[in-house]
Amino acid sequence: MSNKEKLRQVFAESLAIDSARITDDLRYATIPEWDSVAHMALVAAIEAAFDIMLDTDDVIDMSSFAKAQEILAKYAVAF
Repeated sequence: MSNKEKLRQVFAESLAIDSARITDDLRYATIPEWDSVAHMALVAAIEAAFDIMLDTDDVIDMSSFAKAQEILAKYAVAF
């Protein structure tokens, strides 16, 4: 499984949505499932899946699936 597929799976499980709905255009608060509470659960799941600890600024900046990939790249996660 590639890191992008792994991230897509984390998003799908954390937000309880079908993975087909997860595209680079998926943005925070554009679907009812991705609210502030779900965002924190998503962050925790990403940290666990990739064995990293995100900086607070990165948690706040993670506003889309595409941005999540960009942020994870800073932590040596290749896409």
